[in-house]
Amino acid sequence: MARITTLEATRGPGAVLAVIVVSNLMIVIDVSIAITGLPKMRESLDISAAHLSWVHNAYALAFGGLLLLGARAGDILGRRRMFIVGLALFTMASLVIGLAPSAAWLLAARAVQGAGAAVLAPSTLALLSTNFAPGPARTRALSYYTSAIGVGATAGLVLGGLFADLVSWRAGFFINLPIGVALFVAARRYLAETPKAAGKLDVVGAFTSTLGMGSLVYGIVRTAEAGWSDTITVASLARRPS
Repeated sequence: MARITTLEATRGPGAVLAVIVVSNLMIVIDVSIAITGLPKMRESLDISAAHLSWVHNAYALAFGGLLLLGARAGDILGRRRMFIVGLALFTMASLVIGLAPSAAWLLAARAVQGAGAAVLAPSTLALLSTNFAPGPARTRALSYYTSAIGVGATAGLVLGGLFADLVSWRAGFFINLPIGVALFVAARRYLAETPKAAGKLDVVGAFTSTLGMGSLVYGIVRTAEAGWSDTITVASLARRPS
């Protein structure tokens, strides 16, 4: 407890909370911006209706499939380090999405962005718990953290619509670049590294389970264009031996 109190005093609890909340806000807003930008993406990159769903699917599969791996990596390698790694991946992927010349580039970058979010998101909550002592301080910090989710979801829909209609759908992703750079600098200055735990990372298991779920989703999405009797659809949905 004393260690946490000292950490707050030397690092500045306000600055630490700002870094954590803004990073969480950036993730939530980005998801909403991607949803509102779908029609413009389809026009700009000539994406079919079926393939357009992968703008969200690629992100969601990478995020959900690698979330436990990202959380475990924070325990073993240090949560501040993984926060910075996840932030860097998310920010650079946002830049690539904004510059994407084709649907393939867009979808690949969305998957990388989802992987970055899978590393960044659990690190934010873990850092909040380690930097604020149990009691009023942590309760207040958690209230700000959870409020950012609701505010971010709403603000993202409004901002995404404005950017898509008045500027470009790409602008909604470009705004992550200055925010990400500012958070990167602030994280290195204000966030302290957490103690590391012993253990191993199941990288193979995380990626194979993600690929397996991706194959299932691909098969279901493909039925919209190819039907249930298509050979590739059947192969994607077929049960694999354990």
